[in-house]
Amino acid sequence: MKIFLLFILLIPSIVIAQTDMEKNMDTAFQNAKKGIYWALANIPEKKIRLSNDLIADEMLYASVKLVKEVEGIKIISTGYYKSTEISIILYRSNDGLLKDGYLKNPEEENTSKK
Repeated sequence: MKIFLLFILLIPSIVIAQTDMEKNMDTAFQNAKKGIYWALANIPEKKIRLSNDLIADEMLYASVKLVKEVEGIKIISTGYYKSTEISIILYRSNDGLLKDGYLKNPEEENTSKK
């Protein structure tokens, strides 16, 4: 009977702790996504690597690393919230980036310069 009573008393605290952890993970994931969107909007034309920290209100929201590879890019974004850290690794091909409008078509640039 004591074990059953103890179990009943511990269930609410476990549920509350899991809910707080879920909220922290969701916020860290959202911050990592913000880093991905920032990297996609700031793909450098000439540089091969790009690193940046997204900081606001004296808090680190995300660390972003972008690396150009043979036929595309690799983005590593780590989102932070309190003591929670979540990383997202995204690979995108140059064709997909052109189709979505993140890169300009080199053929179109050459015709517009003439």
